[in-house]
Amino acid sequence: MNFTPIDNSERVEGYCLIRAVEKKTGKNGEYLDVTLCDSDGEINGKLWRYSAMEHGEYSVNEIVKVRGIIRPYNGVDQLNIERIRPVVEADNVSIDDFIKTADYSGEQMYNELFAIASGFVDEDLKKIVTTILSDNRLKLLYWPAAFKLHHAIRGGLLMHTLSIVRLAQGVCKIYPFVDRELLLAGTILHDISKLEEFEVSEAGVADGYSIEGNLLGHIAMGAVTISKYADRLGINPKTSMLLQHMILSHHGEPEFGAAVRPMFIEAELLSELDLMDSRVYEMKEAVSAAKDGDFSQRVWALDNRRLYNHSRASLEEETKLF
Repeated sequence: MNFTPIDNSERVEGYCLIRAVEKKTGKNGEYLDVTLCDSDGEINGKLWRYSAMEHGEYSVNEIVKVRGIIRPYNGVDQLNIERIRPVVEADNVSIDDFIKTADYSGEQMYNELFAIASGFVDEDLKKIVTTILSDNRLKLLYWPAAFKLHHAIRGGLLMHTLSIVRLAQGVCKIYPFVDRELLLAGTILHDISKLEEFEVSEAGVADGYSIEGNLLGHIAMGAVTISKYADRLGINPKTSMLLQHMILSHHGEPEFGAAVRPMFIEAELLSELDLMDSRVYEMKEAVSAAKDGDFSQRVWALDNRRLYNHSRASLEEETKLF
């Protein structure tokens, strides 16, 4: 987070975007629990003894200026907020300054995926993948891949998808017996129903889960989406079944949300590559926030591990996909 120290004291201040905000009640009365972010990361903040009349009302995706003290709480930095206010025109800040985005444009990523699918020899796979991509193009250009975890950034869904596609292309060179087009098709479509799972602002920030996202989830909705498109486009039932299985099983284990475990090679590869890309992203984010030669804060998504920044490589370098 880009906070500025105040007069060489422990106090800091800066502009932030509100990712989440909730009024809560503690032993000392009402307080504000807020998640703040900028393009470098996010931090949880607490405004104790909160009064709407004194401090104002705040909502998700609002830009604010805050002042407070950062202190560790259960091994994680927390901002104890002393002052908070909405930004005004004189602050000269834009929401674009506070949203973390993919390393490359949505157009670049979309065009790359569409070109790959357009080159399929299997007409059924080509038809279903290119049609689904075309029908969802506008959302795909900016949609995040998550609400809070890996690739929860503008354009994160395409970034995550294209990263796995590139990994899958490499795997197919090592294992020539893999059905390349089936693996790539399943990879491109594996998270397609995240477009319905989240409520997302035009800025590309997920506000939370939709009703369908809470009740069904992107895995179940994804299989239904494949089935509907396959019926409409006259896709071979076996091809539709294989794609549906890849979506239903791509989280690997039931405890992680999979409806079934992967039961053929391409489904297993998708599951492993999906896990690899999500973990590498989480690790990179955590290590980037740690000082050289130091450990990160504990990462809940990585079994509550602390990660070591050995500083032998630059973590600021953009992913080389183009």
